[in-house]
Amino acid sequence: MRVTIIGCGAIGGWLAAGFAEGGAEVAVLARGATLAALGSRGLVLRDGAAERVFPLFASDVPAALPAADLLVLGLKGQDLPAALPAIRALMGPGTRVLSAQNGVPWFFLQGFGGPLEGAALESVDPAGALSATLPAGRVLAAVVHAAATVEAPGVVRLAKADRLPVGDLGANAALLAETVALLRAGGVPAEPTGAIRQEIWRKLWGNSNMNPLSVLSRATLSDMLDEPGVRGLAEAMMAEMDALGQRIGLAPLGDIAARMAVTRRIGAFRTSMLQDWEAGRRLELGPILGALVEMAERLGHKAPVMHGVHGLVRLLEQGSDRGRAERPEA
Repeated sequence: MRVTIIGCGAIGGWLAAGFAEGGAEVAVLARGATLAALGSRGLVLRDGAAERVFPLFASDVPAALPAADLLVLGLKGQDLPAALPAIRALMGPGTRVLSAQNGVPWFFLQGFGGPLEGAALESVDPAGALSATLPAGRVLAAVVHAAATVEAPGVVRLAKADRLPVGDLGANAALLAETVALLRAGGVPAEPTGAIRQEIWRKLWGNSNMNPLSVLSRATLSDMLDEPGVRGLAEAMMAEMDALGQRIGLAPLGDIAARMAVTRRIGAFRTSMLQDWEAGRRLELGPILGALVEMAERLGHKAPVMHGVHGLVRLLEQGSDRGRAERPEA
């Protein structure tokens, strides 16, 4: 299999290493310091005391990369619309896509049925451009239950890898089987699933509340759960999301207290959204919470706590953007 990676950060780099170790031909679209690092020493994956180096072909010119059987989208959901020109340039007639984004992906409502069948959500797919370029029939979807960081350009540190459910949204059963087999051969705990939307929704059940609340409070998971008011907000958001999911045709998510117990075991962890905020990066607000608010609004479904928290984080982000724009040049 010929695999091209766009977005060779923590998760994209981990998957690139897995595909390469499993026997795929891997190429990377990269730029700047990451491109220089990949060209000089290859991709470095560190796992505990072990370190593996993978020489990979990399370029910042899409046309210079070989035609791909599978294009892996390692970018965050909010960055995909801006990457569409590069994605289009990398898509051949037979290319399929593996998505690995948090939150509600652009294809989530395609072929799903229910009251929002086929809707393109502005929060993740402005003007439906992603859906037009990458219809669900060309997509494999992965849900990442792993933690990794970029220690330096081209150097990925894997902290843990629990599981990677991968599902097929089109006539791609053979490709799904080959993809899972390659990743497993490369040490990635991939597993096929016939319920990928439910897997996406269940992971989001935790991310959609704790991530934005962490930005508002600047607190770790354990600190937020120790504060009754914040924990109550998170539980109210979880109840609203579960009701929304059932409204669009998904199965109930289960006991909130049990899910909170899972979160508590993670401990004093700073969410990815809080880390992005502290680093001055764009937030995953649209995919992680904005899409839920948008779905509720389209259905006339009441979700006041999700709506309020989303509004507060939007105002915070807008204020930060204005501050950067008004700050004089050094």
